[in-house]
Amino acid sequence: MASIAPAPITTDVASALRKAGLEVRDDAGTKAMYATDASLYRIPPLAVVRPRHADEVATTLEIARSLGVPLTSRGGGTSIAGNAIGRGIVIDFSRHLNRVLEVDPATRTARVEPGTVHAVLQKAVLPHGIRFGPDPSSHPRCTIGGMIGNNACGNRALGYGRTSDNVLAMTHLLASGQMLRTGYSPDGTPFAEGPETLLQELHAAAGRHLKAARTEFDQFGRQLSGYAVQHLLPERFDLGQALVGSEGTLGILTETTVRLVKDPAHRVVVAIGFTDIVAAGEAAPTVVTFRPTACEGMDERLVEVLRARRGDSAIPPMPKGGAWLLVEIAGDDQAEVLERAHALAGAGLGLQSLVVQDAVTQARLWRIREDGAGLAGRAPSGKPAWPGLEDAAVPPAKLGAYLARFDELVAGYGMTSAPYGHFGDGCMHVRLDYPLDRPDGLVVLREFLTAAAGLVAEFGGSISGEHGDGRARGELLSLMYSSDAISLFGAVKQAFDPQNVLNPGVLVDPDPFDADVRAAGVSYRKDLAFSYAHDDGDLSQALHRCTGVGKCRADNSAAGGVMCPSYLATREEKDSTRGRARVLQDVVRGDLSWNHPSVADSLDLCLSCKGCASDCPTGIDMATYKSEALHQKYKGRLRPRSHYTLGWLPRWARLAGRVPRLANLGMTLPGLNKLALFGAGVDSRRSVPEFARTPFRRWWSRQDTKTGGTPVMLFVDSFSDAFSPAVAEATVQVLREAGYEPRLPSAGTCCGLTWITTGQLDAARKILGSTVTELAAAARAGIPIVGIEPSCTAVLRTDAVELLDTEDAHLVADSTKTLAELLTATEGWNPPDLTGTTIIAQPHCHHHAVLGWNTDKALLARTNADIQTLAGCCGLAGNFGVEIGHYEVSLAVADQHLMPALKAKPDAVVLADGFSCRTQVSDLADRPSVHLAQLLTRRKD
Repeated sequence: MASIAPAPITTDVASALRKAGLEVRDDAGTKAMYATDASLYRIPPLAVVRPRHADEVATTLEIARSLGVPLTSRGGGTSIAGNAIGRGIVIDFSRHLNRVLEVDPATRTARVEPGTVHAVLQKAVLPHGIRFGPDPSSHPRCTIGGMIGNNACGNRALGYGRTSDNVLAMTHLLASGQMLRTGYSPDGTPFAEGPETLLQELHAAAGRHLKAARTEFDQFGRQLSGYAVQHLLPERFDLGQALVGSEGTLGILTETTVRLVKDPAHRVVVAIGFTDIVAAGEAAPTVVTFRPTACEGMDERLVEVLRARRGDSAIPPMPKGGAWLLVEIAGDDQAEVLERAHALAGAGLGLQSLVVQDAVTQARLWRIREDGAGLAGRAPSGKPAWPGLEDAAVPPAKLGAYLARFDELVAGYGMTSAPYGHFGDGCMHVRLDYPLDRPDGLVVLREFLTAAAGLVAEFGGSISGEHGDGRARGELLSLMYSSDAISLFGAVKQAFDPQNVLNPGVLVDPDPFDADVRAAGVSYRKDLAFSYAHDDGDLSQALHRCTGVGKCRADNSAAGGVMCPSYLATREEKDSTRGRARVLQDVVRGDLSWNHPSVADSLDLCLSCKGCASDCPTGIDMATYKSEALHQKYKGRLRPRSHYTLGWLPRWARLAGRVPRLANLGMTLPGLNKLALFGAGVDSRRSVPEFARTPFRRWWSRQDTKTGGTPVMLFVDSFSDAFSPAVAEATVQVLREAGYEPRLPSAGTCCGLTWITTGQLDAARKILGSTVTELAAAARAGIPIVGIEPSCTAVLRTDAVELLDTEDAHLVADSTKTLAELLTATEGWNPPDLTGTTIIAQPHCHHHAVLGWNTDKALLARTNADIQTLAGCCGLAGNFGVEIGHYEVSLAVADQHLMPALKAKPDAVVLADGFSCRTQVSDLADRPSVHLAQLLTRRKD
């Protein structure tokens, strides 16, 4: 089934919303961004409203009801089941209604708005020694309202329960526009304040279906499919509990009060290795007897995806095995916690156990598990993997047997998967490589999901164990519940929303689960500049790496991440990696052209930092896609003037190097410099780095280059040659001291970086192709290639392969090393002792994302200096920060990490290998900074 045509709307919905004074978005880009969440589905809305207070939510609802337009509530947009998208109006609560209104440490409660991000709430309450218990893997970006909508659980549900166990009060707007308040009186009795007719209808509906409500629900903790109608029974009527998990189909949440729990003083992780995932599932019930707060399972197939993408260094120490349980033991008595942990480790479960007390290693282990949804976006087959039956759950005692049968079912359909999940609760997460690129892809999807749902039902399980049913599973509920239970769901929906305004197509009268599948049959292979070898040469497949998990909407700095600096600066969906991917997905679908204004708008503030390439678990690379988009848009057309100035900078730098004093004079003369900056497309508030009076290559020509050491090819980039020759000279000195004889490629060799970032890819291919041919000769001779500038070195490591896809390019990539990598591997070399030196290290984004900073970090540690390594981007990012229109965002990005660190340590040595990073430090802080080579030539006085 392709898609469901929306009902005709004769009224201009967006105009009606604007007339009411609402903040409305209905441009093509916004519709593309909000057409999908983290699910399989794509349904463009008519308009998106971003209410600033609850009254505006009521106004939006009134307009939707009067026009007969569907209304869908949306939080972080991380729904995996398709319950945050709709054909009418989408309300984005995350933009403005995102505040923690009140925290009461004495009663351990917090009152919040529905768009409050989980991590924001935690940040507000953790100083009081308390926390919100449920913590889904998406906790850095999911919202409390979304968690209530799905009855989210998370890794620590064993310790803290589901969201429903932690909600004390809620305020909802009903479809009628009336208000409903639920909560508990001081003695714990549930109450509901709302229309009497609604309460009467609910009591009557439950009365007509007593047997189903009493016997088919609450069979185990993760039975979350359908409405929680057991809470409508006369003996336990609790309307608040019934509303949690209703996926925005019964009311619109405007405020909630949640229960907080004491944060335990001590946590220990016990990692247990097993032969396979089935054995891990079978052991989980025994593990639960040790009273853990979490018992998470994952398969080696998931770990191998991470290893293939980021190397062995990304994998923390783990016990031997083909599958693992990560078990958290927590409490306030450290001795008791350790005793319990060691008892579990010694219980004879699995092949090997490892007790992990180190918080850093614990975080690395949990990060693999939390990144599961993104990592599993690529199946073990290497093909794209998709959600569907993403979070099914069975009674925990049956989990092992269910996992074995599930693997057999998957293999029978010729598909692959990498299961993981909340094994202590009997919940398994999985994504599958449905053949959506084949003509029969949707047929296979329907057949498999129907069979898989039947398997869940056979084991007495729940089709959804925490993410809601949404569009993915609503149609399958009849395989799990009796017709009587399904009728009860319909009666509840009728009582709350007789006009079917709220999130139609979900749960009751559900849309077919094979309708509106966003990637089905979509491919884009024509006239592409990059090879997209990891995506079978298909740009659509590359763009659909973005599964919508939304990690780009979170602050990833705690893990040393970079992604996504522009979103953190603006908090706009269009400035997130996900938002950009959604717009470009509409391009490859044929719904938008490359030169559509929405494409330019979404890509404008992308810094091309490549942070997403390493920090997003899906492996998406927006910098590459931006270059491709610029290439496609301007092919054969006049370009922005900055493309001819900044984009051709190496060419202009070589010319200026012949007369550097004259070039510098021209940039300092009053009036002329401003005119020149404007003509170059550079913001007038930026200073222009001086051209070196003696470029590095001129200095090199005067040196005795034969030292008798081991040969190494020093790739001298245009920035080091023309602007920072002292950096290149220091690199030569360090290499010689380490026993190497540097050699230089011929003058004019260039990586083409500036052409790549401005999308001039035909020219870049020519420039880079010539350079790679020359460097490949050295590589074949066994001579390592060492870069100075991280961004240029990264081009040789990755972009050259993507752009050229030749044997020479692969050879050069494999032979290219950073200075730290070469020196670390050099026997007998040791760094200087810098004891007493305080260093602020700002890794270049491409160094972090492509080359990896861990080797540099380890090398610096050997100097004995006091080192603070910054996360995030400096904000300049090559040509981005100097271009007209980007200055404010460039400063905002710098203010995230770089500038606060510089202000806090005014006397520290600033280490910045990137020319753009050093320029930003100079421009904004008027401070010197050094390259690693310069740091290594220092000697302690």
